[in-house]
Amino acid sequence: MERRTIGAAALEVGAIGLGCMPMSWAYTASQRNGENSLRAVHTALDTGASLLDTADMYGPFTNELLVGRVLKERRADAFVSTKCGLLVGDQHIVANGRPGYVKRACDASLRRLQTDVIDLYQLHRADPEVPIEETWGAMAELVAAGKVRALGLCAVGARAQRRTGGGMHDATVRQLERVQQVFPVACVQAELSVWSPEALETLVPWCSSRGIGFLAAMPLGNGFLSGTLTPGSGFEPDDVRARHPRFTAEMMAANQPIVVGLRRVARRHGESVTAAQVALAWLLAQGPHVVPVPGTKRERWAAENCAAAEVMLTGEELVEIARLPRARGSWD
Repeated sequence: MERRTIGAAALEVGAIGLGCMPMSWAYTASQRNGENSLRAVHTALDTGASLLDTADMYGPFTNELLVGRVLKERRADAFVSTKCGLLVGDQHIVANGRPGYVKRACDASLRRLQTDVIDLYQLHRADPEVPIEETWGAMAELVAAGKVRALGLCAVGARAQRRTGGGMHDATVRQLERVQQVFPVACVQAELSVWSPEALETLVPWCSSRGIGFLAAMPLGNGFLSGTLTPGSGFEPDDVRARHPRFTAEMMAANQPIVVGLRRVARRHGESVTAAQVALAWLLAQGPHVVPVPGTKRERWAAENCAAAEVMLTGEELVEIARLPRARGSWD
């Protein structure tokens, strides 16, 4: 697989990563299977998808434990990305950016991951009660201590900013400019996909101009862009899509033209190429600093996602995809 670099330190990763969250969090619990998830991680590593993206809140904690089982055997093959800053309680999630907590959270993640260093440590969400410079300073101390190699920031809550009248990523850019004064940002993680391209307006260019990597979260639109979801089939109550404004039966049907367009492009590249692979190839074409991180808990989809690195879209196809209908049922 093609290799890409993250940040000024030129940390090298596979062009496509693996989002580990669905193995333990947010999606239907009845479909989780630890052994299947482990096979998915091994498959990704076998194909060169070295970046494994997890977080202490996924589970909580169980996702890092699962990834740690793989790292115990294959640490040299993996680039480990985990996150801190969010605490999961009963029916609620709260931010905690206190320096002491951040350092304890890092030590706990290292134990669960069964490693002595985290390649990329990301701040999941800024704590409104703590100046972000203090949180970032504590994270920088972890780099100095040799526990972390590089730091990243997640653009969480961006859509809420747009609802308040600001640009979708204005608050994130302001945070980035503040923390850059404390310690270099290696990468930013935010939602980016064919049906959620807003990060291309300011955030992706901002990263590119500063040599900062960009991790494209939810690159397949929570599974919709794969074309494997049937409108009206419904989701179990514990699945985040059960409350997502684009996953009602009406909106899933209305947004089918997007999938149809991706399939149309896929057919030109061969019978085995899928809509999901075209959606990932589109992301790879947005810049050499962009690394899609599709999440899955199944070996089959992990292999398919990794194979997207071999799909090369033409300039005309990129224009065709850009002209697909805007997704409906969004937060706008």
